[in-house]
This record gives sequence, structure tokens and C-alpha cells, in this order.
Amino acid sequence: MKKFETLYIVDDDDVYQFIAKKTIEQTGLVELIKTFSNGKEAIQFLESFIDSPELLPEIILLDLTMPVMDGWEFLENYFLLKPNIGKQVYIYIVSSSVNPIDVQKARNISEVTDYVVKPITKDKFIHLIKNL
Repeated sequence: MKKFETLYIVDDDDVYQFIAKKTIEQTGLVELIKTFSNGKEAIQFLESFIDSPELLPEIILLDLTMPVMDGWEFLENYFLLKPNIGKQVYIYIVSSSVNPIDVQKARNISEVTDYVVKPITKDKFIHLIKNL
């Protein structure tokens, strides 16, 4: 199975960040996991390293409901950056929302690889990676 260099977790819940990071580390499939508490922090980080694609993630796990900049706003800003990102980035919406409107909206966005309902488990993560 392919191993990935970098994964971002963009979620305002510190406990979830910790648990998700530990869960993903247990798979041994990702070298570096960076966490961000809102979409704005993640976008600013992407912007600051846009000329260094090796520092950018291959995978982003994105929550929808966050303060400052939510997941939908993150995606709007990401669309503007995407032409300058020199690598394939897989974005997964990872949300506690089971609202069919959110799920359908996410699936209609070409940059969103899939919609996953929290929590992310070791088995769910491995399944996501196998399907890439």
C-alpha cells in the first residue's frame, strides 16, 4: 500500500485532532501529520509554502463546521490556490454531519475525494487510502 508524506487535519476540536492523529499514526501510512484549528490557518500555511510542493499535503481531512473559516470557505479559497499547487491533493470531508444536503454538496465538488462521517477509525482510514 502506498505511503504518504504529509496529511493535514483541519478541525477545531482539539480532542478529535489528537485522536485522529494517533489513529492515523497507528496505520504507518503517513510520515507527517499537521493539524490546524480552522480553515484560515490551513489556507495561510498552504499559501506560505506554495513554492515548496514537498511541504504541501497529499491528503487533507477537512471538517465543515469551524470558527474563523469553515470547511466550505476553505474549499472556496483552495480553488484559487489549486492551479499553483504542484501536486495531487486528496481532500476528504470528515464531519459529524449526516445531513444529506452537506453530503450531496460535498460530492458535487470535484476537489472533494469523499465524505466521511466522524470518527475516523483505523479501518476507515486504511479503506480511504486503498481506494486512492
